[in-house]
Amino acid sequence: MAESEKPLLIKRYASRRLYNTETSDYVTLEDISGFIRDGREVQIIDLKSGDDLTRQYLLQIVAEHESKGESVLPINVLTDLVRSYTSQAGTMVPQFLAASFEAFQKSQSKWVENMNTMNPMAKMPGFEAMQAQQEAFLKAMTGGVGSAWSGPTEDDSPKEGEDLDAIKKQLAELQSKLSKLDK
Repeated sequence: MAESEKPLLIKRYASRRLYNTETSDYVTLEDISGFIRDGREVQIIDLKSGDDLTRQYLLQIVAEHESKGESVLPINVLTDLVRSYTSQAGTMVPQFLAASFEAFQKSQSKWVENMNTMNPMAKMPGFEAMQAQQEAFLKAMTGGVGSAWSGPTEDDSPKEGEDLDAIKKQLAELQSKLSKLDK
């Protein structure tokens, strides 16, 4: 495995401080969140016990963002997650969530690809700058989710006319959200 593909090893000391083993300095949860948004995998290990604490810290990062009003998960999804811990459905939830996020990322990639190939505006001056802004907006809205995924293959590319209505609807929704942000 190449160096850039290895997870960034973060060690937690008894003082609960987090230590980046690559840069030999202490990091915060916000730093770790930034590494992840940049597409880097992280692994957080307790120095004394050797326990993998990654899941615990990732959940803490999500909880902090949610508590700051940066809500990504609707209440009904959070409620269903809590219910899944106490039901037999809990064994299927992780696979379902992983598949859902992967499908979301593929849809997002197809949308961007279709914007490049099917959009008559692509020939307009300044379109590339607008497209870069849209991609940055999508990355910001998803918190960088999917930046480490490979995206669709040529086999996954939509057939002509397929999914065009869905893409138009997504574009209209994004334009509506952007216009609300400007106000």
